[in-house]
Amino acid sequence: QVQVAESGGGLVQAGDSLRLTCAASGPSLAYYVMGWFRQAPGKEREFVGEVSWSGSIRSIVDSVKGRFTISSDNAKNTVYLEMNSLKPDDAAVYYCAARYYKGNDYDNWGQGTQVTVSS
Repeated sequence: QVQVAESGGGLVQAGDSLRLTCAASGPSLAYYVMGWFRQAPGKEREFVGEVSWSGSIRSIVDSVKGRFTISSDNAKNTVYLEMNSLKPDDAAVYYCAARYYKGNDYDNWGQGTQVTVSS
């Protein structure tokens, strides 16, 4: 069972940057793809992007492309979500999750980290 834990959220001003960290652990971690999601109050959870440990899978949604970057540090079993030029609309609880590389469903979730962006 893969376990993930997010950190790095906080209160920032519009235009600021923030880096979220997802620490992963568990057996056969290399076979998992790591994803970032976010959920704003009153809205459905939204997929932000994902990355595989090999780097062969890397994607990010168009709504944040050019501002957000997903990367991984295999030596630290850590995935990052670098967020630049933050907007108030980016405010949400951000979740890290893992899925088996052959599957489509993310079923290993963290507790989330709150990102608040003031205008």
